[in-house]
Amino acid sequence: MRIVFIGPPGAGKGTQCKKLIDLLGIPHLSTGDMLRTVREQDTALGRLVGSYLDSGQLAPDHLVMRIVTLRLQKPDCIPGVLFDGFPRTLIQAQLLDEYFEQHDQGLNLVLQLVVQESALIDRLVRRAAKEGRRDDTYETIQARLNVFNQQTMPLIDYYRKKNLLVPIDGMQDPEVVFEAIQVELQKRKNAPIG
Repeated sequence: MRIVFIGPPGAGKGTQCKKLIDLLGIPHLSTGDMLRTVREQDTALGRLVGSYLDSGQLAPDHLVMRIVTLRLQKPDCIPGVLFDGFPRTLIQAQLLDEYFEQHDQGLNLVLQLVVQESALIDRLVRRAAKEGRRDDTYETIQARLNVFNQQTMPLIDYYRKKNLLVPIDGMQDPEVVFEAIQVELQKRKNAPIG
Protein backbone atom coordinates (compact mmCIF):
# COMPACT_ATOMS: atom_id res chain seq x y z
CA MET A 1 0.00 0.00 0.00
CA ARG A 2 1.05 3.56 -0.69
CA ILE A 3 -0.24 5.90 2.02
CA VAL A 4 0.15 9.64 2.54
CA PHE A 5 -0.24 11.30 5.94
CA ILE A 6 -1.35 14.92 5.84
CA GLY A 7 -1.40 16.94 9.00
CA PRO A 8 0.23 19.95 10.52
CA PRO A 9 3.55 19.67 12.36
CA GLY A 10 2.97 17.81 15.62
CA ALA A 11 -0.23 16.06 14.49
CA GLY A 12 1.27 12.63 15.12
CA LYS A 13 2.11 11.50 11.60
CA GLY A 14 5.49 10.12 12.63
CA THR A 15 4.04 8.29 15.63
CA GLN A 16 1.37 6.61 13.52
CA CYS A 17 3.81 5.75 10.74
CA LYS A 18 6.04 3.95 13.23
CA LYS A 19 3.06 1.82 14.31
CA LEU A 20 2.18 1.06 10.70
CA ILE A 21 5.71 0.04 9.71
CA ASP A 22 5.40 -3.09 11.85
CA LEU A 23 1.84 -3.75 10.72
CA LEU A 24 2.40 -3.38 6.96
CA GLY A 25 6.11 -4.11 6.54
CA ILE A 26 6.70 -1.20 4.17
CA PRO A 27 9.20 1.68 4.49
CA HIS A 28 8.44 4.93 6.28
CA LEU A 29 9.48 7.79 4.02
CA SER A 30 9.83 10.94 6.12
CA THR A 31 11.02 13.82 4.00
CA GLY A 32 11.59 15.83 7.18
CA ASP A 33 14.02 13.19 8.47
CA MET A 34 15.68 12.93 5.06
CA LEU A 35 16.13 16.71 4.84
CA ARG A 36 17.45 16.92 8.42
CA THR A 37 20.02 14.23 7.54
CA VAL A 38 21.13 16.25 4.50
CA ARG A 39 21.31 19.41 6.67
CA GLU A 40 23.78 17.73 9.03
CA GLN A 41 26.21 17.10 6.17
CA ASP A 42 28.92 19.72 5.75
CA THR A 43 28.06 20.43 2.13
CA ALA A 44 26.58 23.29 0.11
CA LEU A 45 23.38 21.25 -0.23
CA GLY A 46 23.33 20.66 3.54
CA ARG A 47 23.64 24.38 4.22
CA LEU A 48 20.94 25.17 1.67
CA VAL A 49 18.54 22.65 3.18
CA GLY A 50 19.41 23.93 6.67
CA SER A 51 18.49 27.47 5.69
CA TYR A 52 14.97 26.30 4.79
CA LEU A 53 14.50 24.07 7.83
CA ASP A 54 15.84 26.56 10.34
CA SER A 55 13.53 29.30 9.07
CA GLY A 56 10.44 27.05 9.07
CA GLN A 57 10.09 27.25 5.28
CA LEU A 58 9.51 24.34 2.94
CA ALA A 59 12.39 23.14 0.78
CA PRO A 60 11.81 23.74 -2.95
CA ASP A 61 9.51 21.23 -4.65
CA HIS A 62 12.13 20.09 -7.18
CA LEU A 63 14.65 19.36 -4.42
CA VAL A 64 12.20 17.37 -2.31
CA MET A 65 10.84 15.49 -5.31
CA ARG A 66 14.37 14.49 -6.36
CA ILE A 67 15.06 13.05 -2.90
CA VAL A 68 11.71 11.21 -2.88
CA THR A 69 12.01 9.69 -6.38
CA LEU A 70 15.50 8.42 -5.64
CA ARG A 71 14.14 6.72 -2.53
CA LEU A 72 11.09 5.27 -4.34
CA GLN A 73 13.39 3.50 -6.80
CA LYS A 74 14.85 1.31 -4.06
CA PRO A 75 13.54 -2.29 -4.02
CA ASP A 76 12.03 -2.08 -0.53
CA CYS A 77 9.52 0.54 -1.80
CA ILE A 78 8.03 -1.76 -4.45
CA PRO A 79 5.33 -3.23 -2.16
CA GLY A 80 4.43 0.22 -0.83
CA VAL A 81 5.48 3.14 1.31
CA LEU A 82 4.25 5.40 4.10
CA PHE A 83 4.75 9.05 3.16
CA ASP A 84 5.23 11.28 6.20
CA GLY A 85 5.49 14.99 5.45
CA PHE A 86 5.19 14.53 1.69
CA PRO A 87 3.66 15.84 -0.43
CA ARG A 88 3.43 19.25 1.23
CA THR A 89 2.41 21.31 -1.76
CA LEU A 90 0.00 20.88 -4.65
CA ILE A 91 2.94 20.80 -7.07
CA GLN A 92 4.56 17.96 -5.10
CA ALA A 93 1.26 16.04 -5.14
CA GLN A 94 0.98 16.47 -8.90
CA LEU A 95 4.63 15.45 -9.41
CA LEU A 96 4.06 12.36 -7.26
CA ASP A 97 0.98 11.45 -9.30
CA GLU A 98 3.01 11.84 -12.51
CA TYR A 99 5.76 9.62 -11.10
CA PHE A 100 3.23 6.93 -10.15
CA GLU A 101 1.51 7.13 -13.55
CA GLN A 102 4.86 6.54 -15.25
CA HIS A 103 5.36 3.45 -13.07
CA ASP A 104 1.76 2.11 -13.26
CA GLN A 105 1.24 2.76 -9.56
CA GLY A 106 -0.83 5.10 -7.40
CA LEU A 107 -1.82 6.04 -3.89
CA ASN A 108 -4.21 3.85 -1.93
CA LEU A 109 -5.07 6.19 0.92
CA VAL A 110 -4.48 9.71 2.22
CA LEU A 111 -4.94 10.10 5.98
CA GLN A 112 -5.55 13.60 7.30
CA LEU A 113 -4.70 13.83 10.99
CA VAL A 114 -6.81 16.66 12.39
CA VAL A 115 -5.52 18.40 15.55
CA GLN A 116 -6.35 21.78 17.12
CA GLU A 117 -3.60 24.39 16.67
CA SER A 118 -3.15 25.07 20.40
CA ALA A 119 -2.53 21.35 21.00
CA LEU A 120 -0.03 21.28 18.13
CA ILE A 121 2.03 24.09 19.64
CA ASP A 122 2.07 22.35 23.05
CA ARG A 123 3.13 19.06 21.46
CA LEU A 124 5.92 20.65 19.42
CA VAL A 125 7.33 22.66 22.32
CA ARG A 126 7.46 19.47 24.43
CA ARG A 127 9.06 17.53 21.55
CA ALA A 128 11.71 20.23 21.09
CA ALA A 129 12.67 20.03 24.76
CA LYS A 130 12.69 16.22 24.77
CA GLU A 131 14.55 15.65 21.47
CA GLY A 132 16.65 18.80 21.36
CA ARG A 133 15.28 19.68 17.91
CA ARG A 134 16.51 23.14 17.03
CA ASP A 135 13.88 23.51 14.30
CA ASP A 136 11.08 23.44 16.93
CA THR A 137 11.41 26.91 18.50
CA TYR A 138 8.15 28.77 19.17
CA GLU A 139 8.79 31.18 16.28
CA THR A 140 9.67 28.38 13.89
CA ILE A 141 6.61 26.41 14.99
CA GLN A 142 4.39 29.39 14.15
CA ALA A 143 6.13 29.78 10.79
CA ARG A 144 5.70 26.07 10.02
CA LEU A 145 2.00 26.18 10.93
CA ASN A 146 1.51 29.22 8.69
CA VAL A 147 3.30 27.46 5.83
CA PHE A 148 1.16 24.36 6.39
CA ASN A 149 -2.07 26.38 6.32
CA GLN A 150 -1.06 28.27 3.18
CA GLN A 151 0.69 25.59 1.13
CA THR A 152 -0.43 22.17 2.36
CA MET A 153 -4.12 22.68 3.13
CA PRO A 154 -4.97 22.82 -0.63
CA LEU A 155 -4.01 19.12 -0.72
CA ILE A 156 -7.12 18.34 1.35
CA ASP A 157 -9.42 19.28 -1.54
CA TYR A 158 -7.06 17.76 -4.11
CA TYR A 159 -7.15 14.33 -2.48
CA ARG A 160 -10.82 14.59 -1.49
CA LYS A 161 -11.68 15.00 -5.20
CA LYS A 162 -9.65 11.85 -5.93
CA ASN A 163 -11.67 9.97 -3.26
CA LEU A 164 -8.48 9.15 -1.34
CA LEU A 165 -8.83 11.44 1.70
CA VAL A 166 -9.91 10.14 5.11
CA PRO A 167 -9.92 12.58 8.06
CA ILE A 168 -8.86 11.07 11.40
CA ASP A 169 -9.30 12.81 14.76
CA GLY A 170 -5.70 13.24 15.93
CA MET A 171 -6.78 14.70 19.29
CA GLN A 172 -7.51 11.21 20.60
CA ASP A 173 -5.12 8.89 22.39
CA PRO A 174 -2.52 7.56 19.90
CA GLU A 175 -3.84 3.99 20.30
CA VAL A 176 -7.38 5.13 19.43
CA VAL A 177 -6.02 7.02 16.42
CA PHE A 178 -4.16 3.88 15.32
CA GLU A 179 -7.34 1.79 15.62
CA ALA A 180 -9.21 4.29 13.42
CA ILE A 181 -6.39 4.12 10.86
CA GLN A 182 -6.50 0.32 10.83
CA VAL A 183 -10.25 0.43 10.11
CA GLU A 184 -9.58 2.67 7.10
CA LEU A 185 -6.75 0.42 5.89
CA GLN A 186 -9.05 -2.57 5.95
CA LYS A 187 -11.67 -0.67 3.93
CA ARG A 188 -9.05 0.31 1.30
CA LYS A 189 -7.14 -2.95 1.18
CA ASN A 190 -8.85 -4.18 -1.97
CA ALA A 191 -9.92 -0.81 -3.36
CA PRO A 192 -8.46 0.40 -6.67
CA ILE A 193 -5.45 2.68 -6.46
CA GLY A 194 -5.83 6.40 -7.11
